[in-house]
Amino acid sequence: MPCKILEKERLIPGQTSKLVIDAPHIAKKAQPGNFVILRVCEKGERIPLTIADADPERGTITIVYLVMGKSTALLETLDAGDSILDLCGPLGKPTHIEKAGTVICVGGGTGIAAMHHIAKGHHKAGNHVVAVIGARSKDLLLFYDELSSFCPEVLVSTDDGSFGHKGLVTDLLRQRLEADKTVSEVVAVGPVPMMAAVAKTTEPFGVKTTVSLNSIMVDGIGMCGACRVSVGGETRFACVDGPEFDGHKVDFNELRQRLAAFKPQEKASYDHHCKCTCAGEK
Repeated sequence: MPCKILEKERLIPGQTSKLVIDAPHIAKKAQPGNFVILRVCEKGERIPLTIADADPERGTITIVYLVMGKSTALLETLDAGDSILDLCGPLGKPTHIEKAGTVICVGGGTGIAAMHHIAKGHHKAGNHVVAVIGARSKDLLLFYDELSSFCPEVLVSTDDGSFGHKGLVTDLLRQRLEADKTVSEVVAVGPVPMMAAVAKTTEPFGVKTTVSLNSIMVDGIGMCGACRVSVGGETRFACVDGPEFDGHKVDFNELRQRLAAFKPQEKASYDHHCKCTCAGEK
């Protein structure tokens, strides 16, 4: 069903945007870790995006997306007042959250926004939430203020050292794990290389590590099998079995290969979009 965009903010112009969408049917049921699948126009493909926040009272959900292909480029043409043609959700299993003490939530890129909803859930459960976020530079950092509003600790790393620690999020994570033996869980959301590095960092410490996988999806309800991933030597579907799994059991190499399977087609579709968009189909 069509859902109206109430607010749009270009967090990083030409790259990353945030939408607040009127979707009361989703907002009242959305939990941390859930995602939606949307279609911009009649000729558009279905794409999954994690819910970055939800306000049941207002009846809205927030999504953040990176413009990187035809569908997100089409989504970027919409503004406040426009409607998204189809929006289905909440989908996926919600994050398992319980009061467990100290939880470290690690985010990179647009994954920081997705991690925000999970971190807020742990905070509401009474956990001490440490947010560790990273970006190439300060101007590309997302959701710092939002996380700071409820996380007592927000640790930042940037590749160029323009803000916080100069280096990787795993540097800060390792330092914290070495100094604090009370950490009960680490949650990581972001690019596949980052999540793989987080899992590798936490394994020697024996700390439970949860990752949110961004595998290719089509229907999002377990029928097509496009989102299959290998976890602990078994085939799982990210849309219905996940999207969150034990990071120490995920086959990240296979995930990388599957994500790259349609790169040539994606590029051809995006190049065609530059010449012929879904104009008039908003």
